[in-house]
Formats: sequence, structure tokens, C-alpha cells
Amino acid sequence: MKVALVTGASSGIGRSAAMQIAKRGAGVILTYGNNARGGLETAAAIEKEGGTAVALKLDVGETSTFPAFHETVAGVLRDTWGRATFDYLVNNAGFAHMALLEDTAEETFDRLMRVLLKGPYFLTQRLLPLLEDGGAVVNTSSNSAMASGLEPGYSAYASMKGGLNVLTQYMAKEFSGRGIRVNAVSPGSTRTRIGDDAFDRFPEVIPALAAKTALGRVGEPDDIGAMIATLLSAESGWVTAQNIEVSGGYNL
Repeated sequence: MKVALVTGASSGIGRSAAMQIAKRGAGVILTYGNNARGGLETAAAIEKEGGTAVALKLDVGETSTFPAFHETVAGVLRDTWGRATFDYLVNNAGFAHMALLEDTAEETFDRLMRVLLKGPYFLTQRLLPLLEDGGAVVNTSSNSAMASGLEPGYSAYASMKGGLNVLTQYMAKEFSGRGIRVNAVSPGSTRTRIGDDAFDRFPEVIPALAAKTALGRVGEPDDIGAMIATLLSAESGWVTAQNIEVSGGYNL
């Protein structure tokens, strides 16, 4: 059985990705940050559908915890699947913060950097010895780092995602000798809990976002989760170093 590790899977895109991957027959190690209940609910939903899942706590902004996390993952692989390695890594955990450049605090900038760029960089580095040759990595980016998604207020957030896009290409280059493919997905506006449940708190923004989207609606987590699962699968075995926008044609 293939095994995937998905960070930030307590809700939204991460939960969808974990469930879509499990639906395709892989076991899942999923992580949660502050939302333990959500992480356990994702694992329970996978188990209910006949899959196998283990939920682990991880703060991707705290690199000092990564060595211990590596050991925990190795133990889970051994005890749950009788394996020493896993096949797929999804660097999805993150948070969004909206502020104009002139209003962005340095502390906020640093936290975005730790979670969205430094975290995936060093977590992937730490887990690389456990990643099976011929495996695959998907990094969750954002179309806010692309010309099609430029909107005022995301200068810090999008700068980190832009760095993640470059990192994706370097990972693909450096890991290719082991047959490991690396790609990114860049969602547009997606109905998740990101931004402290912004869509629930400000439902009035949804029609405006839908109007700017060629396919006429905002995205749903499964729109993105299905693409992540597809990029990990053998169907995408000749695809690497790509950043795929999954936005329904935002600003098309």
C-alpha cells in the first residue's frame, strides 16, 4: 500500500486532499496544528470509508520540532503499515493574512515566512530520508503569487508563496535523481476556513469573486484536493516542476 503524508489536514484543502488520496487506495498520515478535533475528524472520515489514517500534531512554523516529528513518522510507518518509508508528501499547512504593505507588521511577515516557506523547506529536508524513491511531492501555493491572482493586501503572503514556487522547481531538479516528482498547485479563491473563516464572516464577497471567475463560482476544497491527488498518482508520472493554477479561470 502507498502511504501519503499531508500537512494541515484538519479542514479545507488539506482535509480534502487527505480524503481524495485515501479514496485512491493510499494510507494517510495527516497533521493538524491547533485544530486537533478537525484532524481527528479527518482521520475518522477516512477510516469510515475503509481507509487507514493516523493524525499527528505538527506546527510547521516550529522547525525545532521536526527531528522528533521525523522519529514519530518513522514509528507510525513501522507500526501501522510495516514500512520504513512513505510515498507522497503534501506540504499544505498554512494560514493567510491580508494587509496592505504599508500596514504589515514585521512580526506577521516573519510568521508567514516561517509557516509558508521555511517550514516546507526544512520539513521536506527532514523527511527526505523517509520518502520512497519514485515518490512525489505537491506543495500548496496560491494564485496570489501569479499575475492572474494579484490583489491588493497579499504582498507578504504571496511573496512567501512565490518563494515556494521557486522552491518547487529546485526540489524537482534536485530530487529527480531519485525519481521523485515535485509539483505545486495554486488555488484561487476557495471556500475554506482560511483567514479565520473569512468566507463565513464576510459572505458578501463571494458573488464578487464568482463574477471574476470564468467558471462562475468560487472554488471548493474538493476542486483542489482532487488535483493534488491526481498529481501524486501514476497518471501524472511524466509531470514535474509544474505549478498548476486551480482557480476556475480567475481573472481570465
